[in-house]
Amino acid sequence: MKKYSSLILLILLLASCSQNKNEEPKKDIKNETPVYQTAQVEQAGLKSSFKLPAQLAAFEEVNIFPKLNAYVKTVKVDIGNIVKKGSLLVELEAPELDQALLASKEKYLRTQSDLRIDTEHYLRLMDASKTSGAISPYDLSSAKAKVISDSILSNAEKANWDMQKSMLDYLQVRAPFDGMITERNIHPGALVNASAKDKAMLQLKQIGHLRLQVDVPEALAAELHEKDSIQFFTSAFPGKKNIGLISRKSHDINPQFRTERIEIDVWNTDNSLLPGMYADLIVESKGNATAFIVPKSAVVSSTERKYVILIRNGLKQKVDVITRNENMDKTEVFGLLNKGDTVIIHASDEIK
Repeated sequence: MKKYSSLILLILLLASCSQNKNEEPKKDIKNETPVYQTAQVEQAGLKSSFKLPAQLAAFEEVNIFPKLNAYVKTVKVDIGNIVKKGSLLVELEAPELDQALLASKEKYLRTQSDLRIDTEHYLRLMDASKTSGAISPYDLSSAKAKVISDSILSNAEKANWDMQKSMLDYLQVRAPFDGMITERNIHPGALVNASAKDKAMLQLKQIGHLRLQVDVPEALAAELHEKDSIQFFTSAFPGKKNIGLISRKSHDINPQFRTERIEIDVWNTDNSLLPGMYADLIVESKGNATAFIVPKSAVVSSTERKYVILIRNGLKQKVDVITRNENMDKTEVFGLLNKGDTVIIHASDEIK
């Protein structure tokens, strides 16, 4: 019995030694302070380049409609024709206008004849009235009133005759400015209606002088001024650089897209550019001299805010900012910052 007790004690001793041998000594875990990469806040304008979509449009364009109801007699132009201001485009005919013109002329001539007769009668009465009691004052005043009435009627008929002559002028449709015919919807013999505005007889566009129209974000539009030089490239001629000057600014912000319409005059001397072409506008921004510059990765954007994390007096502080221009690795920010402040470069929401 004593022999068995000694054996059990030996087994327990060996098991205890084996357990102590497998246990590793515990290390003291100390709280280590995380180390962040930092950068200094700079203050200067950040130059950057923007590519904006633009579109070419004719400097002047018009849809030509008939002024009156008439038949098309001849069409002098077709699409693609270059015309000068005042060139005859379409001849119309309306026989009833000729008759109305003759009738108005006859009425005017008749009133002129009545006016001459009544005027002569009034002058004779004036001479006779010099003899006392020969002509009554009533007859004299009636004759004078008749002359005045005939004169008014004659002027009215003269105005009607002039109007009929001007209506005949509308039968000849002329170009209001230099340009190119880009649309034709009529042929000889067709009846055109002055009240129909759904389809024009012709469309005329000035293509020698074009407008390059672009909607610029309001933050960038504030840096652009009239006479500034702008580069643009068209999809039709890739690689061909065109240069224009800013000619007009709308000075009005679109409330839906927060953009301002800007136009650049383009002189298209060889007619290679066409209205409706798309273009890429290159805008060079000098940046805002009062802006602060930080690495792009230093700006944390979330659904609620946009901020950078400063290190001041050993403490981390989140400062809300507004971003503007940016390039490959830096961005302009505006906020409660100072030049020389220290920001965490690779900032994130996880940093508390």
